Amino acid sequence: MLITLKLLNRSTLKNVSFVILLLKMCFVFGQKKIVVIDPGHGGIDSGAIGVNGTFEKDVVLKVAHEILNLNKYLFDNELDIYLTRYTNTLISLSDRSRLAKSLKADAFVSLHCNASQTNSRGMEVYVHNSQNPNSKTSVALGVSILNESTQKLGFKKRGVKIANFQVLRETIPYCSSILVEMGFMSNTDEANYFLETKNVEAMALAILMGVKDYSNAGL
Repeated sequence: MLITLKLLNRSTLKNVSFVILLLKMCFVFGQKKIVVIDPGHGGIDSGAIGVNGTFEKDVVLKVAHEILNLNKYLFDNELDIYLTRYTNTLISLSDRSRLAKSLKADAFVSLHCNASQTNSRGMEVYVHNSQNPNSKTSVALGVSILNESTQKLGFKKRGVKIANFQVLRETIPYCSSILVEMGFMSNTDEANYFLETKNVEAMALAILMGVKDYSNAGL
């Protein structure tokens, strides 16, 4: 039905203006990129145990919470960020993927720490080798995070690698999906790095900036 402004009284005009304002706000809010940060392990699953006795599950959760804080206080919630777990709980891999699907996420970033029998060091990112448009953008997201982290923090860059991890396999159909290995818990220097709050903040900022750079590139 076509309604002309001549038929609208002043009150109705105010209501129409309000509706238009709401629509504009919804449009603006809709432009926010939705990012799911997945702190790996949790609960009875400690993940890797550092040479200094620290647990991978605790390190990744601290980094994830700091990403939330920096996005809120430093960037005024520029990104719409959700965590797959907010406390020391064990969430199934399928539920982590389902969260990304239900939120219609633009990116899924799973946080982990590495371990090795040798004195390996550095950061690496894993993506799933899938015939899916999200695979290409996943590599771009991984490279962006690696560049920020290694250039700003001094970690060795170990590159973007392919893996058939369940959490990636089940998430790649819906959004760009990567798994970040933030250094080696079996390496004394890198395990001790996360003992200091300022370093946890630095890693969180590097990852967040990597996501932002990826997002701003329009990928």
